[in-house]
Amino acid sequence: MELQRIRSIDIFRGLCMVWMIANHLIAWWLHTDYMWIHKLAIMIIDPIGASGFLFISGVSIAISYRRRLRKVKISEDYNYRMLRTSYLFRALFVFIIAISYNIPITVWSHDPKMIWAWFVLMTAAVSLFLAWPFLKTHKLLRIFIAIRIIVLQQFVIIWLRPFQDSSNILGALFHLLYNPPDQDPILVFFPFFLIGTIIGDIIHKAIYERNDEMHNIKIIKKNIFNILIIGACLIALGVLLSFVKFLTGISFYGSYLDRQTLSWIIYSLGIDLVLLSILLLFEFSEIFSVKKSYKFVFYYSYYSLTIYLTHNILFYLFRKQLNPIIFGFVGVIAFISMGVVLRGIYKIWGEKASIKARISKLSQLLTLKIEEKIRKREFK
Repeated sequence: MELQRIRSIDIFRGLCMVWMIANHLIAWWLHTDYMWIHKLAIMIIDPIGASGFLFISGVSIAISYRRRLRKVKISEDYNYRMLRTSYLFRALFVFIIAISYNIPITVWSHDPKMIWAWFVLMTAAVSLFLAWPFLKTHKLLRIFIAIRIIVLQQFVIIWLRPFQDSSNILGALFHLLYNPPDQDPILVFFPFFLIGTIIGDIIHKAIYERNDEMHNIKIIKKNIFNILIIGACLIALGVLLSFVKFLTGISFYGSYLDRQTLSWIIYSLGIDLVLLSILLLFEFSEIFSVKKSYKFVFYYSYYSLTIYLTHNILFYLFRKQLNPIIFGFVGVIAFISMGVVLRGIYKIWGEKASIKARISKLSQLLTLKIEEKIRKREFK
């Protein structure tokens, strides 16, 4: 079957980017008297923010990895060593960008500790490194590891939280794993990435590993339906585990809206699974024309890294000045304007304006140079 682009993944990632930017704009622009709207929005929509972005990143990485494995098997000019080198270069470049992103925040906050802050780029970079050895393992092992991390995290946060501001080893460990705890700490969010790789393997196997397209569609729909059921069960379980706290946003661990709780993690994972399943069902059932309908969020997906780094210039535009009505009007204009700008950039420069695409190209280039040197030494 032709290696077509799965548009549902682009839509999902684009929605994640739209929400992460909207989340920031609400926090930056909305007057402090209306910040309850921000808290309410986070409670309802946050699962498709950082957790959704890391989840869909895991899906994409797994599909890319499986495709490259196929290339290793059929190509004499491409081997597993090159696959590994390219992957690790990509992770390294994302890590460098993440540190670079944290530098101005460190300067602005006058807090040197923010150089190591778990904003989503840092979490994505470290997740890429951590996920590499698991990509070669069985899906059941990855599920087991993800569950173990989710459960272990519940005890680790309770153990380390009293040492948050301590100048000792446990304080340093808290800083390493949870600085700051209201962002995207690795122990909370890496399971989303790891489970995403499992879903990516399932999608790749269903779509690309058979030649009978009609058989593929049946397998795809069966797998999607199973994922949808699992996701719905996780949503119900997440709410039932902590129903009152879940609705009020009161966290046992503090006031940052349950991002470390088992309830929030399970609920968010369920939302991610259900949303991706619905998008895939729409795409492969041809309920509506995804090809015609997804272009707007496609640009947010295609330029996800670029727009995440550049949207911070909006920070000072309406600093804590807007009421909800004005914010809604201005916010819609802002997103439409960004979409139009991204569309123009795509038509003029295409992948040249995509930092993500540039990282991929640079990783491949450096991999080829290293491989050439290795092969020259082997021939001597």
